[in-house]
Amino acid sequence: MSSAPQGSWAVEAQGLTKSYGAVRVLSGLDLRVRRGSVFALLGPNGAGKTTTVRALTTLTRADSGRAWVAGHDVVAERARVRRAISLTGQYAALDEEQTGEENLRMMARLRGRSRAEAGRVADGLLERFALTDAARRRVSTYSGGMRRRLDIAAGLVTDPEVVFLDEPTTGLDPRSRRTMWEVVSALAGSGITVFLTTQYLEEADRLADHVAVLGQGRVIAEGSPDELKKRVAAQRLDLTLTDRHAYEAMAARLDGRAVHRAPEELLLGVATDGSAPHVRALLDELDPARVEISRFALHGATLDDVFLELTHE
Repeated sequence: MSSAPQGSWAVEAQGLTKSYGAVRVLSGLDLRVRRGSVFALLGPNGAGKTTTVRALTTLTRADSGRAWVAGHDVVAERARVRRAISLTGQYAALDEEQTGEENLRMMARLRGRSRAEAGRVADGLLERFALTDAARRRVSTYSGGMRRRLDIAAGLVTDPEVVFLDEPTTGLDPRSRRTMWEVVSALAGSGITVFLTTQYLEEADRLADHVAVLGQGRVIAEGSPDELKKRVAAQRLDLTLTDRHAYEAMAARLDGRAVHRAPEELLLGVATDGSAPHVRALLDELDPARVEISRFALHGATLDDVFLELTHE
């Protein structure tokens, strides 16, 4: 049988590989995405994020391995996968000469809705995405954030089970990005599975139930944002050294204990539980003469720390 067992997984991939000429992009990728969750795929440029999305959404075929989306094999049941998903990329795929309402009606009609049904669906989506006031304006007059919301709305005309968002907030201003975060949270709250790739680690931290970090075409770490942060350090004590000589001496003294390094700022980070006794003990241990550390700060670990540590950037 080509279908995967219906269970808690909306997306499942086993051993996906993909090469373009001599360049290996995916190297045995395994991942699982729980139904009704927000899943974030992170990785540096060239790690294979977009190729993963293209393979899972049937736009490209992996060289080997298997994958299922919404319970359907992405190769053997390509048409079923396409009916069960929506894909929104970095750039809105809309007709800019049509109005927002016309775009949604057209999409609904192309997906087999009757004229009356298409109208109802369009009205509902315009209201859901706060676009009712702009419904009869040409899309060419929309802001970047409005276009992105309309693009996602267009993908929902068939009630997809899984929504793929490939770097959906790239290029948006901070306010539009936050509005998009509200949209993504609302999608997940309605029971839709969201598969998100993003360059904004704060975005993954705020939205994702589960995060996977790609490196050299495979998953090198995964877990909830909090679980991944604890792998680096639940808390971090940032030490600013007095000069370059003090920095290099402290770096040598810490060796593998340093979880963060910023040579240009003369700053080193070391793991701590965040308690006052532990912080005092670290300061006494590392600078007993109190001449090398000019100042310190307690810092909660972020996904930026995880990303930099795991990808060695």
